[in-house]
Amino acid sequence: MPTVILTGLPVPGSALADELRSLGFEVRPAATPSDTAAALALVPADQRVAVVDGEFVGHVHALRLALTDPRFDACAVTGALAVQPGARAALDRAAALDASAPVGDGPYPDRLAAAVETAGTPVHRPELGTLVAAVPATTAERRAAAAAVAAVDDEAVRLRTAVKSRDGFFTTFFVSPYSRYIARWCARRGLTPNQVTTASLITALIAAGCAATGDRWGYVAAGVLLLVSFVLDCTDGQLARYSLQYSTMGAWLDATFDRAKEYSFYAGLALGAARNGDDVWALALGAMILMTCRHVVDFAFNEANHDATANTSPTAALSDKLDSVGWTVWVRRMIILPIGERWAMIAVLIACTTPRIVFYALLVGCAFGALYTTAGRVLRSLTRKARRTDRAAQALADLADSGPVAELAGRAVGRMAPGAGIAAAVIGSVALLWAAWAYEFGARQVIVAAVFYAVLAGAAVARPLKGALDWLVPPVFRAAEYTTVLILAAKADVPGALPAAFGLVAAVAYHHYDTVYRIRGGTGAPPHWLVRTIGGHEGRILLITVLAAVLASRAVDFPVALTALAVFVALVVLVESIRFWVSSGAPAVHDEGEPA
Repeated sequence: MPTVILTGLPVPGSALADELRSLGFEVRPAATPSDTAAALALVPADQRVAVVDGEFVGHVHALRLALTDPRFDACAVTGALAVQPGARAALDRAAALDASAPVGDGPYPDRLAAAVETAGTPVHRPELGTLVAAVPATTAERRAAAAAVAAVDDEAVRLRTAVKSRDGFFTTFFVSPYSRYIARWCARRGLTPNQVTTASLITALIAAGCAATGDRWGYVAAGVLLLVSFVLDCTDGQLARYSLQYSTMGAWLDATFDRAKEYSFYAGLALGAARNGDDVWALALGAMILMTCRHVVDFAFNEANHDATANTSPTAALSDKLDSVGWTVWVRRMIILPIGERWAMIAVLIACTTPRIVFYALLVGCAFGALYTTAGRVLRSLTRKARRTDRAAQALADLADSGPVAELAGRAVGRMAPGAGIAAAVIGSVALLWAAWAYEFGARQVIVAAVFYAVLAGAAVARPLKGALDWLVPPVFRAAEYTTVLILAAKADVPGALPAAFGLVAAVAYHHYDTVYRIRGGTGAPPHWLVRTIGGHEGRILLITVLAAVLASRAVDFPVALTALAVFVALVVLVESIRFWVSSGAPAVHDEGEPA
């Protein structure tokens, strides 16, 4: 159990100790700084420990924010400081020093927080807004602080801040007004965000099963269940924010289940259409490719620019100016078709129309959103004078997912001119896709194009990706790999080829999403042996084009080859991913992800 050391003399009538116990802490009194240092020595080093001034006046939720958030090694508000094992040594040193010679003025926990920060441990200080956290020095100040506490309903604040600050129109006005209360209901019954996330996944899989029936009742049920799944998807994040139940496992589940739900539903729609004699697997795969590439554009741009220096541009200034006009914010959020609008559109269309129409709408809407966002980011990149960091260049190299063939090619070709990485990636990708499209299934020219692509892929990442448009290298590679699989499967023209290609792209896409969220969590990309084992993007393309050539005379075996490759990639990636997220000790994070 975590421990709070309540310092100073107790205040008659104060409910502070009971409030701390309600937050799950064991409370130990300590009258002086020397007593605090002694009490700290009795708390095991692997437990969370907090120091709170006995005269603290404030909202319980202010204490909750300071003392229970698992994402930070040290966290503080006025009069309260909490540390996790990672900052425990710094706290012990600060307490020992203050006990011998007090440093600075102010409440004792504030002095400890300042000393911990001076020693090099960052101390997170949550934004309290209207919440109160104070240590009054006089009776008058205490009455004023108590009045300020009484004037603000911290439960209302807690509910309001449980909702993501930046969300889509549909979620903001049609889901969050009631989903926050579902989150509170879950919290009061001891449910965890991970349980709600799992319930959302199960609901979506049932929806996919209903869609796979191909019957009208199944389509209507699928639409309703998809919306229920989305409400639960919003609820899990709101529950995490409401109760501060952030976790490493939760970050992984939340990051991957959204894609698993959406792509499983695409497969269910394709299966349902097939039962009615309509083959839409190519459209389903196209929608998955477009969505994944769009996300990679988002990830790569953000990783390239979030810590860049001199990171301003006229385009960004115009965007900020438009944000000051309220209605334009909602229009710009809606037209990119975020997950809330996307799932609402899918639910309504599948209940009223057919899977083919759903996929047409998805492809048109997502293509427009992708073009809009990508064009804006290209303009920002060309007009800003940003200097990208080595960390950003490494993140882009990791997102590129280059395997051993590209590494050899890069060393053979050598470094290209600065900024030429994106040119090499585009030229190689266009040549590959043109050959796959222009020549018949299994043609040797496609293998030649794949070799050319691999060489240019290596050249593209031979120099650190610090050029203005080098953040486009990873999404260009994703588009080339996924679309090549789609074209070859379609040209094979045999039963099962497109569903097998769908499974292969899904397995590889999971690897790419896993890479993104590891980088976002600050733990770095997957181990290089994993990338080598599954070949890298250029290695997989070479293998698939060779398989197509070898099996050209018996194309009926091509789906079997794609399925075997998909199973191999999925097993290797999933085993390593689960091992990492469950047992690696990665920091607890709560990524806001795509606007809902």
